Amino acid sequence: MPAKIFVPPTSTPRTRFSVTFGGRYATPTRGVATMARRMSAPRGEKPYRVYRGGRVKGKVPTIPRPTRERGGDGDARRDYRGPGTKQPKTGLRGWSWKRWTALSVLVLLLVFILWTVVGYLSFRSGVKDANKRLPESARLALVPDKGMILSHPTDILLLGTDHSLNASRASDQHSDSVQILRTDPKHHKLIYLSIPRDLRVPDIPGHGPDKINAAFQIGGARLAERTVQAYTGLPINHVVVVNFHSFAQLIDKLGGIDINVPQPILSNRFDCPYSTNARCERWKGWRFRKGTQHMSGYRALIYSRVRENQLNPADTDITRGARQQAVVQALMSKLSGAGTFFKLPFIGGDLMKPLATDLSPTELAQIGWLKFRAGTTLHCRLGGTGDGGYIDPSEDNAAVIAMVKGESAPQPPPPNGDTYPPGCYVNRLPPGG
Repeated sequence: MPAKIFVPPTSTPRTRFSVTFGGRYATPTRGVATMARRMSAPRGEKPYRVYRGGRVKGKVPTIPRPTRERGGDGDARRDYRGPGTKQPKTGLRGWSWKRWTALSVLVLLLVFILWTVVGYLSFRSGVKDANKRLPESARLALVPDKGMILSHPTDILLLGTDHSLNASRASDQHSDSVQILRTDPKHHKLIYLSIPRDLRVPDIPGHGPDKINAAFQIGGARLAERTVQAYTGLPINHVVVVNFHSFAQLIDKLGGIDINVPQPILSNRFDCPYSTNARCERWKGWRFRKGTQHMSGYRALIYSRVRENQLNPADTDITRGARQQAVVQALMSKLSGAGTFFKLPFIGGDLMKPLATDLSPTELAQIGWLKFRAGTTLHCRLGGTGDGGYIDPSEDNAAVIAMVKGESAPQPPPPNGDTYPPGCYVNRLPPGG
C-alpha cells in the first residue's frame, strides 16, 4: 500500500510530521526502527512512558511504605509490609531500652529488699543474744518509756567495761566509762552526757558516798542505773553495757575506724605489748601522733583508756572521757556507712556481741533513724575539783543537767577554777576528743 504523508495544518519551526503505516504514525526524528519496536510491544505492558530525561508520564505503581501503628502494650512499632522487607524482632530481642531499664530497676529493687531482709534477720538474732546477756534485775530497775523513741525523749545509760581484757584486772568490775544518751526527737537533737568515772556521788543507794563507777562493781547494771538516776535526776529508760574487749573485735570486723587525735600522746605505762619484763621496763608507753589516723580495734581501745599524757600534764580524766566519746562517735559513723549495709548479712550478729542491752531491734532502728535525722548534737560533761583519786562535784553540774534536759541554753565550761570544768559543746566534741 502506498505511503501517505500527513502534513499538520499549522507549522512552526518545531512542528513534526508523521508517516503513517496502516493507520499508525511514525516520527521521522525517532526513526522507523524505533517506532516499529514500540508498535510490536504488547499494549498492556506499561501504563506510563519514560522519556529520555527520566520523566515519567502516567500512573506509576509504588512500593507500600512502612506504616506506624500503636501496639497493645503502648509501644509504637513498625508494620513492614511488602516483599523483601525484614520482619520485626520478637521476644526479648525486640524489647525497647525502656523495657530493659524497667527490668533492671526491678531486679535491683528485689535484690535490695532480699539483702535487707537477710541482714535484718541476722541483726535480730544478735539483738536477742544481747538481751539475754542483760540480767533481769537490771531490766526491772528501768523507768518505762512514755511512748515510742521516735516521738518522746528517751534516756539511755551507756556503761563501758574492759575487765576481761587483762587477767590482772579480772576482779576489777568498775565501769570504765559512764555516759547518758538522751534523744530529743521534737527538736531533732541528740545529747551525750559524759560523767567522770571518779566523780564522788553523795550516795550509792544502800552503800553511802563513793565513786560513781563503784556502783557497777557493787551491784552491777541495776545499781549503776539507780545511782546515775538519783544523781542526775534523769529517768533511765534503757541501758547498754559495752564490753570494750569485744568492742575492739567489732571494730576489726568493720575494718577499723578513723579518729582525729587533737594532740600528740605518750601514755602512762599500762598493758605492755611485750612479753618480757626487760622489754617492758624499757618501754615508755603508747604513742599517738597528732592528726587523723586509722586505728585497729585494739589500738582504739588503748586510745580510749589512756589516763595520763606525759607530753601534756594538763591531760585529765575529763580528757579521757572525751577520747572515749570520740571512739564511740567514730564507730557509730562506721556502722551507719554504706559499707556496713553491704556486710550486714555476714556481720549482723557480730554487731551486738560487745553489748548487753534491753533494747529491741525496732528500738535500735529508731535510735539509728534519730541519729540520721539529728540536726544538732550536744556533747556535755559533768565536772568538779580534785587531784587525787576522787573528783568532788562542781556546783555547775546542776546547770549542765538543765542544759541536757533542754531547760536552758547550752554553754561551754566556764573558767571558774574547777579542775574539771563542766559544760556543753554544740556539734563538736570537747577538747581532747
